[in-house]
Amino acid sequence: MNTTEQRAPELHWPEDYPRTEPAERDSYPGDISVTRKEAFVSVVDELERWGATDVRISTASTHYKDQPNIPHQHDTPDDVGVVARFRREDRPADEGYAIACDRWETQLENARSIGLYARRKRLAERCGVTTADSEFETARLPPGDESGPDVIAVEPEPDRDPHEVLGVAEGAPDPVVKGAFRELVKEGHADQGGNDEYDVSELKQARDALLDA
Repeated sequence: MNTTEQRAPELHWPEDYPRTEPAERDSYPGDISVTRKEAFVSVVDELERWGATDVRISTASTHYKDQPNIPHQHDTPDDVGVVARFRREDRPADEGYAIACDRWETQLENARSIGLYARRKRLAERCGVTTADSEFETARLPPGDESGPDVIAVEPEPDRDPHEVLGVAEGAPDPVVKGAFRELVKEGHADQGGNDEYDVSELKQARDALLDA
């Protein structure tokens, strides 16, 4: 397959959404065990599993023509921000949404963060912690104006309360904590097609924190 470049680099960052200064960017605190291509593919996969359609990823890198959501593997732009824009299959066609992240030092880390954010929210929805509607409303763009001045986007947050991670109430007894952990691991493993490398580090940290409390 002949992979060619599609467009000149241009990051379409949501207007009025704050940027992270380069000097303030950190290394992602979690385990990044994927390639850059895999990180961007996971953004699309996780958003689509969350009910998103027409997913389009914007970065400051050149993207491949035949893989428009994948930046060129050799590009190392100064602006490492990543923006994922999308729609929802159960909402009007003129409603757009966005998730953006430039908190971390590399495109890989920012893309991975967006993918993990979408996956965590989807799994949390199953536990009754939150709903896709409320999260999508947070990420909603003004109807019919994806580049307007009132764009709202979501920046993934790396650290969450362990109760939220596992979907259990404060003071939950150990058997409930252990049961929630096992159920989320099982669901996440199934979502990954039985992938033995499915990352459960956050779930383990949350479980251990609550069991040690």
